[in-house]
Amino acid sequence: MSLVITPIEAQHDHEICKIIKAVGAEFGAVGEGFGPSDPEVEAMSQHYSQQNKSRYLIALVDGKIVGGCGLAPFAGSDSICELKKLFLLPEGRGLGLGRKLSEQCFEFANQQGFKQCYLDTLTSMKAAVALYEKLGFEHLTAPLAGTEHNGCDVWMLKELD
Repeated sequence: MSLVITPIEAQHDHEICKIIKAVGAEFGAVGEGFGPSDPEVEAMSQHYSQQNKSRYLIALVDGKIVGGCGLAPFAGSDSICELKKLFLLPEGRGLGLGRKLSEQCFEFANQQGFKQCYLDTLTSMKAAVALYEKLGFEHLTAPLAGTEHNGCDVWMLKELD
C-alpha cells in the first residue's frame, strides 16, 4: 500500500469537496454552523496558500484521495492557528493518516510562528477527539471568540513548540 501526503492543488478540489461533504454527513455535520458548509469547501486550493499562512494537505492511498487536513490563522490571529477540516473516508481510517496530516500541519504552524492551535469538532467524531487528545489538545469549556462553527460541541487548544 502506498501512502502519500501532499499539498492540495486545483485538480483535487472537486474530489476533496465530495469527501468533506460525505464524511460531514456521516457524522451529522450538515448545514450552517459546520465546516462542510463553508464556502471554501468548493475550492480548497484557492483558500489555502503559504501567502496567507495556511496549508491544506491531501492524503492518497494507492493514488486515490481518501481525505485531508488543513491549517490556517484563527480569526486573523498571528499567534493562534486552527486545525481545519480533517476528514477521512472509511478506507483512509486506521492507517495513521489523521496523525500524519495533523503533525505536518503542526510543523507548518511552527514555521509560520504560531504559538497555539485551536480546533472545533463534534462529540460524535469519537476517533477524531481521541486523536486530538493524543496529539496534546486540551478541552475548552467554550469556543474561542471568533469561532465560525457554532454547530460544534467540542473545542480544543494545543500549545505548539
